[in-house]
Amino acid sequence: MKIGFIGLGAMGAPMAGHLLRAGHAVSVWSRRAASADSLLAMGATRCASPAEVAAASEIVCTNVTGSADVEELAFGPQGLAQGFAAGGLHVDFSTIAPSAARRIAARHAERGVGFVDAPVSGGSVGARAATLAIMWGGEPALATRLQPVFEVLGKTVVHVGPTGAGQVAKACNQMVMVAAIEAAAEAARLAAASGIDFAKVRAAMLHGSAGSRVLEVFGERMATREFAAGVEARLHHKDYALLLDEATRLGVSLPVSAVVGQQLNALMAMGWGRDDTSSLLRVLEAGDPPDPAQ
Repeated sequence: MKIGFIGLGAMGAPMAGHLLRAGHAVSVWSRRAASADSLLAMGATRCASPAEVAAASEIVCTNVTGSADVEELAFGPQGLAQGFAAGGLHVDFSTIAPSAARRIAARHAERGVGFVDAPVSGGSVGARAATLAIMWGGEPALATRLQPVFEVLGKTVVHVGPTGAGQVAKACNQMVMVAAIEAAAEAARLAAASGIDFAKVRAAMLHGSAGSRVLEVFGERMATREFAAGVEARLHHKDYALLLDEATRLGVSLPVSAVVGQQLNALMAMGWGRDDTSSLLRVLEAGDPPDPAQ
């Protein structure tokens, strides 16, 4: 297939690489030219604009940071809309607001172009290993057309529902995952306050009912105090803002998520947004009362 890819960061670049290795003709555009160099060496074609990518492609995939970024790529100057032929398809792997996904889909539909919101879970490790969980929203009839793309990028693919449903699923995923990171941080803080080595507590927990991927990965970073970015906390902060905004719009009470959102706000205020989300432990430590022995 002729596939375009825009958004060649820690996740997008390996995803585009998998599509090239699978034999697809991949056209790319990037704001930073160097971001595409490794893909060009693999056989990708560089384009001068998003519109040129769309003109060269049956399907264009995007994986960028936020709602405004996707809308700008689609409808801004030299955007995808100016290059797509009728029948084109825009597949967005970004995590954006469900309302934005619906708005983008409606604007594309006016031009005879399809849109699928397909956020992914698994991080850069999953992107490199092609084991992403892909949750997509859009017309069910598109499943056959999407299969050649999804099958080389992910381990599990679930059609959640109509446009925007993929983003709702991703919001739910982030809600549970980051709440679990906060719970692990609180466990680490309680263990330390009790004079117990959290590494040993975690080792015991991993084999109990609290065992989880979050405790395995983020808990280890807390135990070893390796807070360099595995997943930049600013991205989880952005995702929480989206899901809390959606909850406000729907009038849904999310008390645990509201507290976790405040902890992420504190993390950002402390300047740790580009560190790993396991830095939620440092937020708790920063709020500890002074040691009376000192």
